[in-house]
Formats: sequence, C-alpha cells, structure tokens
Amino acid sequence: MDEALLRGLTPGVLSVLVRRGADFATAEDAVQDALVEAVRVWPAGPPRDPKGWLVTVAWRRFLDATRADAARRRREDRHEEEPAPGPASAADDTLRLYFLCAHPSLTPSSAVALTLRAVGGLTTRQIARAYLVPEATMAQRISRAKRTVSGVRFDRPGDVATVLRVLYLVFNEGYSGDVDLAAEAIRLTRQLAARVDHPEAAGLLALMLLHHARRAARTTPDGGLVPLAEQDRGRWDTRAIAEGVVILQAALARDRLGEFQAQAAIAALHADAPTAAETDWVQIVEWYDELTRLTGNPVVRLNRAVAVGEADGPGAGLAALAPLDPALPRFAAVAAHLHERAGDPATAARLYAEAAHQASDLAERDHLTRQAARLNALRRG
Repeated sequence: MDEALLRGLTPGVLSVLVRRGADFATAEDAVQDALVEAVRVWPAGPPRDPKGWLVTVAWRRFLDATRADAARRRREDRHEEEPAPGPASAADDTLRLYFLCAHPSLTPSSAVALTLRAVGGLTTRQIARAYLVPEATMAQRISRAKRTVSGVRFDRPGDVATVLRVLYLVFNEGYSGDVDLAAEAIRLTRQLAARVDHPEAAGLLALMLLHHARRAARTTPDGGLVPLAEQDRGRWDTRAIAEGVVILQAALARDRLGEFQAQAAIAALHADAPTAAETDWVQIVEWYDELTRLTGNPVVRLNRAVAVGEADGPGAGLAALAPLDPALPRFAAVAAHLHERAGDPATAARLYAEAAHQASDLAERDHLTRQAARLNALRRG
C-alpha cells in the first residue's frame, strides 16, 4: 500500500466533498472511512483512478451518515441522488482547502489544528507536540473545532496568516522526519507566494528552502543525527540556499518584517558561514532579539540562549537560559551544551541523559545518549 499516494490524494478528495455541500466534520469522517477501505481492498486490486475511487466511496459514506441523522433530513434530500462514478478532476485543490479550513468562524489556533489533522495528515500527537500541549488537550481542541464548523458551508476562505502557520508546522514535522511532507509544504508555499502579495509568504518560502538545503547533511548513512556545527557544508544544496537568500532579500526590502522573515535571516546567516567557527553569532543574536519582540515565544528565547552562549560565552548563555521554564522541549539539551562549554562536564552529562529521556525523536535520543556517554567516559578516564 502506497501511504504517500493516499496522503497526497486526501486533500483533493476532501475538497470534492466540501464543494458538493458536505459539512467539513462529516466529510472528514467519510474520507477517513474511504482511506480505511482503500487499505483493505487496494492490495488485492488497485483501481485505475485512485482519486475517483476514493471520492465515490467517501461520498457514499457521507450519504450513509447523512441518512442516519434525522436532524439532517433536509441535507439528505439535497443529496439523494449520488453523482455517477467517473474520473475525478486532476486539479490540485490542496492549497484552496487550506484556505477553506482557515474558516472565519474558528480561532486561528483551532483552524491550524483542524487543518493539520484533516489536510496535513499529522496525528493529534504530532500537533500537540508542535503546540507544546498535552495530546488530550489537543484532541479536545480539534473536537471543538469540528463541532464549530459542523453544518457550516466552507465557502469563505480564511486569512493568509493562518494558512502560513499551518504550512510552517507541516514543514517542521516533515523536516524532522518525513522528507516528502517537507517537500509538499515547500511546493504549496511556493504556490502561495506566487499568488498573494504578502512578505511573510516569501519569508516562509525562504526559510523552508534554507532549512531544506541542509537535508543531506543532517543525518549519517545509518540515520544518526549530525548537529549543525558538525555538518559537512559541502553537502548543502547551494542552489536552494541561493534561491532562499534572493527571496528573503526581496521580502526584507519591503520593510514589513515578520517572524518567518526573521527566522529566514537567521538561517541565511548560518548558510553564509564557510565554517561553523565563522558564523556571525552577534548578528544572529540581534535577529533573535527581533524574533523575540515579534513573537514572545519561549522556544525562540531558548534558541536565543544558545546564540548568546556562542556570541558572548557560555556564562552569558546560561544567564539567558535561567529565566526560562525547564519544562520547555530541549531545555535540558541546551543547558547541557552550555554547561559543557562552561567546563562542567558532570552537570552536562547529567543534563544530556535527562534530555535523551525526554526526546521523542529516536535519532535525537540516540545523539543525546552518546553525548552523555562521551562525557562520562572522559570523566572516568
């Protein structure tokens, strides 16, 4: 079973049902039922038109759900006649569906969560991790969002800022694991940047390109994590870096700074350094100051502490880290790095082990475990 194919077809199938008048919540359930059915029957005989097959099955599931709900009898009358099966449109509805899911009746955070779940293909756990909240909390948020839009026609597109946030989170999830997911986010962001006059759309595209340019150098052949400072910069995609820098410069020239442009500027400074030792950390700290002013995000302040430690020494980095909540993801890993640089290997080893225990990504967990083992071996030696 080609899971990538199913994931790629899902937005288009969902969009067809929504265009036919299905309410979003019921349409999503119907599409999920169709996907389950595809997993069951396709291995024995894949259809010639996978999207058309999914549309037909999902539409039948939607009609079944509609007929079963007496409170939706009027909708049943409107959809009594099922459209004849046939080839489905090859049009790419994904970006349009992103906008429709950013519905004006939803708060931005609810719209993002709902879109990530229904269109982006992320699990509730992945979305919760991105939002730094418990999985149960995110499940409730998604359920509330679905109830809010139940029975609502998705005919009013939401705002660009919400769509950008969704694409950013989809890319981040793909960048940390599923390369295809990251590439899809870049494709959609490229479409968006070409269609709307919005500096942050360009800033997000530049950020994605600059991060994705390091993809080949981020892992060892056996899947191990390679930190930025240790990456072989000869393996970075210079064409993607050059494109990202040009796009970023054009966006910054418009003097409408946003968080994605600031993040892209930081990534561009890393990409511009011939070696890790030549990184302009002072300027990176200045961009983190801008990013902190724009977002107030505690994770931004955590990353800023790393940059301060590089620019002004580990003591200054630890001072920048001190006001932050130790429960933040990767707090222990940052603290370990700064304590190691400050000449305290015992504390650093303990913190690396703590960070490894907290890490959700296997490659990151292995890397942090090795760091702890390395320092413990040095101490014993």
